[in-house]
Amino acid sequence: MAQRTTVVVLAAGEGTRMKSALPKVLHCIAAKPMLAHVLVAARACGADRIALVVGPGREDVATMARQVIPGIGTYTQQERRGTAHAVLAAKEAFAKGENVLVVFGDTPLLRPECLRALRAALSEAAVAVLGFRTKNPKGYGRLLTENGRLVAIREENDATDAERAVNLCNAGVMALAGKHALSLLAAIDNRNKKQEFYLTDAVALAAERNLGAVVIEAPEEEVMGVNDRKQLSEAEAVLQKRLRDAAMEAGVTLVAPETVFLSADTKFGRDVVVEPNVVFGPGVSVGDKAVIHSFSHLAGASVGEGASIGPYARLRPGTKIGKGARVGNFVEVKEATMEDGAKANHLAYIGDGRVGEGANIGAGTIFCNYDGASKQRTDVGKGAFVGSNSALVAPVTIGDGAYIGSGSVITKDVPDNAMAVERSQQTIREGGATRYRELKTRGKGKEGK
Repeated sequence: MAQRTTVVVLAAGEGTRMKSALPKVLHCIAAKPMLAHVLVAARACGADRIALVVGPGREDVATMARQVIPGIGTYTQQERRGTAHAVLAAKEAFAKGENVLVVFGDTPLLRPECLRALRAALSEAAVAVLGFRTKNPKGYGRLLTENGRLVAIREENDATDAERAVNLCNAGVMALAGKHALSLLAAIDNRNKKQEFYLTDAVALAAERNLGAVVIEAPEEEVMGVNDRKQLSEAEAVLQKRLRDAAMEAGVTLVAPETVFLSADTKFGRDVVVEPNVVFGPGVSVGDKAVIHSFSHLAGASVGEGASIGPYARLRPGTKIGKGARVGNFVEVKEATMEDGAKANHLAYIGDGRVGEGANIGAGTIFCNYDGASKQRTDVGKGAFVGSNSALVAPVTIGDGAYIGSGSVITKDVPDNAMAVERSQQTIREGGATRYRELKTRGKGKEGK
């Protein structure tokens, strides 16, 4: 039977270099908090249990974690006394001898494969550490090895000049074998310049006890920690490239990949085409053969097979676009359904309503869904035609096959196959334009003409 494993996620740091009221781990990349990315990776590595360590008063962090993993155990590090101290705050979660994987909430690019490799390494050592090589190791703890074995991790403040020249660095992620984890953690002291309990000291302790420690190397970008806004943008760039590459490998055409921004949960069907400068917010799915034209913004929306969106379209949360439907330039759809084959080709707002199969919404049409106090719905039936520059004042129903004359303000329900025209009667005054111009220019000199 495989050894049970607990992943302890440390999210107790405040991240003052972010210069934000928001906790560091709740800052987003690809429209998802960094901590959420870490939790997803921890769950995907096959852990039996995940424990979260937060700082005092950080219920906001715990609440977000529960949205990703309902029922996750949360523990509080009351005082910031180092990483080993933080791990021991969650010792209840691994007190029965489980293997322990320690990860940090500000490493959003970590992949499940790395965590699985660390756990597998515990079959030959009491401690396994994730490391990386870099051309500029300044600021990182150094991984010191002898005869291929890891003997110590030296923090830069405590390192000698020779140790600082080492380019194999500590990524912060560590695995501890279950039968040794608690005893190693309990033996760590704070005799260092910061007087903190360093988790990294577990390596030297394991070496002293002949328990063995090993390094698992990972690409530098995969273990990137985020401490400020610049690093946040760098992590965003890495993840965006991953997401774009995955989309293209799955059969999506990104005409200019570097200009398309995806969310971590964006879903595409096959043979989708995405033109340049498109942004996908969270909660978007796009069906087979749909085309998303340039400069469109989608969030919380589903797009059906063969639909056409944009250019310059905005789909807001709650939008459902049916098979073969068309949403054209400068059209906004919010909390509304456009059924199969429905069209709104330009300059329209469709909010809180339904546009039936094959119906046409003309240019300049507005669903007047808000009365200043509450939202109301508009229902446009199958095959209906709404002429340009019309205002549909909700709540209102336009029946199947109905026809709305251009420029109408519709406040009452329109039956199936009926025609509704609501506009002032046009009047023509012969010569009126000439007389008007003469009136406006009378008494003015050439300067006023």
